[in-house]
Amino acid sequence: MTIDFHKDFCKRLVKLTPNQKKRVTEALKLFEKNPHNPQLRNHALRGDQKGNRAIAAGGDLRLVFREENNYAWVIFLSVGTHAQVYE
Repeated sequence: MTIDFHKDFCKRLVKLTPNQKKRVTEALKLFEKNPHNPQLRNHALRGDQKGNRAIAAGGDLRLVFREENNYAWVIFLSVGTHAQVYE
């Protein structure tokens, strides 16, 4: 699996608290081992986010991504609270 990060993801990541950054790192490690780990609650998005997916990084923290070719390539698009990434 190749994982890339969109510039918007990186901009939002630096604004997170140290605890939130730690949770994101842990979620990414789990995702790399198994994108469908039940802890991540990997799910497809609807509406104007259709085509994207999201995983949970604990609490209200979400990581939005797009995958291609059955997870051969993944690009993380956004990170933040539920309200921030689904606005």
